[in-house]
Amino acid sequence: MQIDDPHFELRLANTEAERRAAQRLRYEVFVAELGGDGPLVDHDARLEADRFDPFFDHLLLLDHRRAPEDEVVGVYRVMRCDQAKAAGQFYSEDEYDLTPLRASGRPLLELGRSCVHRDYRGGTAMMHLWNGLAEYIADHGIEVMFGVASFHGTDPAPLAAPLSLLHHRHLAPPDIRPRAKPPGASRMDLIAEEALDRPSAVRQMPALIKAYLRLGGFVGEGAFIDQPFNCIDVCLVMDVARMSEKHRAIYQRGAEIRA
Repeated sequence: MQIDDPHFELRLANTEAERRAAQRLRYEVFVAELGGDGPLVDHDARLEADRFDPFFDHLLLLDHRRAPEDEVVGVYRVMRCDQAKAAGQFYSEDEYDLTPLRASGRPLLELGRSCVHRDYRGGTAMMHLWNGLAEYIADHGIEVMFGVASFHGTDPAPLAAPLSLLHHRHLAPPDIRPRAKPPGASRMDLIAEEALDRPSAVRQMPALIKAYLRLGGFVGEGAFIDQPFNCIDVCLVMDVARMSEKHRAIYQRGAEIRA
C-alpha cells in the first residue's frame, strides 16, 4: 500500500509479533486512556486482546522514525464473512442482531478497534488508515461495512442529544439495520427531533462517528452499553452502493478524515 509520507508504512500484520504491537497500541488507547477492560486484557504486558484477534486481519500504520518496538502508531482490524464463519460469529454479534445484514447475502466487512497514537491525532494518520481500508475493500469486493463505534462513559443521559440525533437523522434503512440486543440495549430516541440542538449534538460526537456520517454512513437501531469497556456503542453501517459519488470520492482518497 503506497503512502506519500516516506516515513510511514501501511501493511497487514503478518506475524504474532506484529499483532502484539497492534494490541499494545490498543491497550494505550482503550485501556490506559479510556478505562476499558476485558477477560483477555493483559495489564502486566499492556496488551488489549480478545478471542477474535486471531480471526481478524490487522491493518497497521508504522512510523519508521520511531524505535522498532514502538513503530505502530495506528491500527484497524477487519473481518470478512469467511473469517467470521471461522470465528463462529462477527464480534458485533455479542451486542447487535445482524440478521438483516447476513440475510442480504452481500459481501460484508466488519470494522473495529480503530485507534491512533495520541501524538498522531489531527494529522494524516487516520487518512492513511482509511486509504488502506479502501484498498482492502476493493481487493475483496466488499459491499457493506459495519462495526461498533463508541461514546465514552456508560450513562446515556449526558449523551441524549448526539444519540437522539443519530436515531432521528441517520438510522439505517430496514434492509441493513442492525438492532441492539438485550440486556445491554438502550434506546437512542431520548429527545424529540424538534427539540434537538443539532450543532451542540454534533459537537458531542466522537470524530470517528462524524467521519462515517460524512461518508454517508448510517447507524443501527438502539445503542449498547458496554460496561467492561466503559462506553456506549452504536453500530455504524456503510453501504457502498448507497454512497453518492461525492462520498465515494472522499472515502477513496481519505480526504477530511482525521483522528
